[in-house]
Parts: sequence; structure tokens; C-alpha cells
Amino acid sequence: MADPAGRLADPAVEARLARLDEVLAGLEHTPGPALEAVRLLTEVYGEALARVLDGADERLGARLAGDELVGHLMVLHGVHPQPLAERAERAMERLRPAVRERGGDLTWAGVEGETARVRLDSGGGAKGGCGGGCGSGSADIAAAVREAVLAVAPELTEVEIVQAGEERKAAPAFVPLNTIKRRSVPQEAG
Repeated sequence: MADPAGRLADPAVEARLARLDEVLAGLEHTPGPALEAVRLLTEVYGEALARVLDGADERLGARLAGDELVGHLMVLHGVHPQPLAERAERAMERLRPAVRERGGDLTWAGVEGETARVRLDSGGGAKGGCGGGCGSGSADIAAAVREAVLAVAPELTEVEIVQAGEERKAAPAFVPLNTIKRRSVPQEAG
């Protein structure tokens, strides 16, 4: 806990807030410096957060990263300790029970470049699957998956939802007929 003697008293906080209002009002008329100030503050706060994480043991780091607000702050500042793919997959996994309740399923298919891939199986069993029993269906699930994944992994630019059975399949190899046709073997004169 912070030393109470080093904390600001209410009048000091009020004075700083009043000054901040003045500065922000002035910055509204000159967006260049305002944007620069925000960028610099973000860099400094990111460095401060990174130093906190450097001093934290693995258990505390994981606990901080698992907190929704702190985890989001870590992502914002580029210091989240978990890899992008793990964060994105975890977001998808949180939606999985709701999709399964509706007769469908989600499967993590990985990250390619800046695109996450999630396989959606709409089901189709006794419950009708998501195609028939999920209200507005697969589109709502796809939107929820995109939102959840991009919230925890804004480094991604896209979340591709692949309907089960529609995965990219390799095209059949083309083999020209003349390469497999039997050649006639010349008979020796005898």
C-alpha cells in the first residue's frame, strides 16, 4: 500500500483537477500538442506498468494479466505477458459453453499473420444446431467471437470464422494424363 504521508490530500487533488481542466481546454484548440501529450503519457505509463511486471513473480503477473481491467491496460501498453494466440484462444473458450448450449461448437484454428481463425460447427443434431436453434444463428455467434477475440488481442486485424466443413482444402493435384500413360517399350529385334 502507498505511504499515506505521500498521498495527496483532497484540496491538492481538487487543485490538480482544476489545472488539468485548464490544460485540456487549451489543448482542444491545438490538437497537435494534445495528441503528443497523450502519446507521451501512454509511453511513460506503459514503461511504469512494465516495471511493475518486472518486479512481480510469475503468480502475481498471471493474476494481474487475468484481471480484465489490468489485462486490458497491459494489452494497451504492449506489455501483456501472455502471447497473442493464447489470449485470443482463451476469449473464444469463454464463449464455447454458450455455443454448446445451442447445439454448436467452436474450435480454435490458430493465428495466421494478423488474422485469428475460429471454426464454427453449427451442429444440426437433435437440438437443430445453431443453424436452426440459435436465434439469428451463426451470424450472432460470429459477431460475438470477433468482439471477444479483438477485445483481448487488438493486435489482430481480423477474426475469420470458418464454418465447419468449409475449411480451406488443398486443390486436387493436377497430373497430366501423358505423364502416367504407359509408354510402349520398343521390342528388340531378335
